[in-house]
Amino acid sequence: MMRGRAEGNQKKRLIAPILILAIVLGFLYLYSQNSGSSAIEYGSKSLKKLGSSYWGGDEDAESGSNFADGEDGVVPKSIPVCDDRHSELIPCLDRNLIYQTRLKLDLSLMEHYERHCPQPERRYNCLIPPPPGYKIPIKWPKSRDEVWKSNIPHTHLATEKSDQNWMVVKGEKIVFPGGGTHFHYGAGKYIASLANMLNFSNNNLNNQGRIRTVLDVGCGVASFGAYLLSSDIIAMSLAPNDVHQNQIQFALERGIPAYLGVLGTKRLPYPSRSFEFAHCSRCRIDWLQRNGILLLELDRVLRPGGYFAYSSPEAYAQDEEDLRIWREMSALVERMCWKIAAKQNQTVIWVKPLTNDCYMERESGSQPPLCRSDDDPDAVWDVPMEACITPYSDQIQRARGSGLAPWPARSTAPPPRLVDFGYSNEMFEKDTEIWQRRVQNYWNLLSPKIKPDTLRNMMDMKANMGSFAAALKGKDVWVMNVVSEDGPNTLKIIYDRGLIGTVHSWYVERVY
Repeated sequence: MMRGRAEGNQKKRLIAPILILAIVLGFLYLYSQNSGSSAIEYGSKSLKKLGSSYWGGDEDAESGSNFADGEDGVVPKSIPVCDDRHSELIPCLDRNLIYQTRLKLDLSLMEHYERHCPQPERRYNCLIPPPPGYKIPIKWPKSRDEVWKSNIPHTHLATEKSDQNWMVVKGEKIVFPGGGTHFHYGAGKYIASLANMLNFSNNNLNNQGRIRTVLDVGCGVASFGAYLLSSDIIAMSLAPNDVHQNQIQFALERGIPAYLGVLGTKRLPYPSRSFEFAHCSRCRIDWLQRNGILLLELDRVLRPGGYFAYSSPEAYAQDEEDLRIWREMSALVERMCWKIAAKQNQTVIWVKPLTNDCYMERESGSQPPLCRSDDDPDAVWDVPMEACITPYSDQIQRARGSGLAPWPARSTAPPPRLVDFGYSNEMFEKDTEIWQRRVQNYWNLLSPKIKPDTLRNMMDMKANMGSFAAALKGKDVWVMNVVSEDGPNTLKIIYDRGLIGTVHSWYVERVY
């Protein structure tokens, strides 16, 4: 608009575009209300049908309205259900959000697979529905080997890994033969071979209860963790929601402990000295990057005397590049004071030292350095990794190890790290006894509704010392123990008991 025109003419020219804009916004509002209502209605019926069939209710019951009349107008009487587009939504691990908001992330450091929570205006305040055609999951232990295809409608791995026996599509089911990239003949035989390499009795990797908690990095569909369960070993199977789609969902559908995560820039959500054994079978991780920071993160979560089994071409191939990587990895782990416990065919197994003695004997200025004295190795929520070695406490140094009882006695024996919280053995034993009684009461109350195989995957949202999970030891279930990031980090007590879990924030998510 040119200068010098009368104010009246300006107002007349503005009226038309304002009216057009108002009309367009009105149509958009009505469209969004109608489409949102339709999506919520469909999702509600889908979710209600699933719940009714699971607990034996009336599948044909009317879903009714999600809203009721109140004094202040219409108020929700139940939380609405998202539409089918969001049946696999993982709010803080939503790759679509990253693409849409164009977050400036370093893809080479796997930052795009780490947690990035949406802004408040982009959050969904609705329940995640099951995918169309969802069926009640196949019960454990049968579920270890097969699941309904409709429950996890991702089958491209069956074609991509067809020569490796990861998974096979058979009619309405996906079948898991137990294979993997480096164990074509099945995870069971591969696990026995690892035990044989370490000279464990009866080729049993649990080594008479001394190995109980395992971290499987880049786990695929978690067949390694699945076959460990029969040896009384529980694995935290870890993988990102990457180009192979949601492999962790396959694991959970099968009834196998698993967690969405990645070795990127932040510490894994586990305290120091959580695992007796770590495993990486062709997991495509560059262990040499950033001064070995990812290998040092594994070192942080391994117990004194813990093992790292590495099955990859670098351990056996003779081409120039693989030989270079092997030489550099060997030099790095030697500076970290790891020793080769066994090496055979495609696999090498390193063992971590029991004490600080080797660290103290290194030459001054050796790399990687020891972590700072003020570094808390158990702080894990949104804590950046550091390329340093986590030394042991004076207690570990004196004991020459973690001082833990073998499994299953470990689940009820007072762990040494109780003193970190000022807890006495008596407090621990009383808590254990209370939860044993409570769980027995829970089971009796639920018995009219559930059968022995009704429950498999469980979560304790406020785990404290893990006594709820310990009380379920005799049941065919596993528990994901969750410790809040703003409370005492008792997760290390939980891992000392031979159980698994993670740190989480139920209240305030960091927004990026």
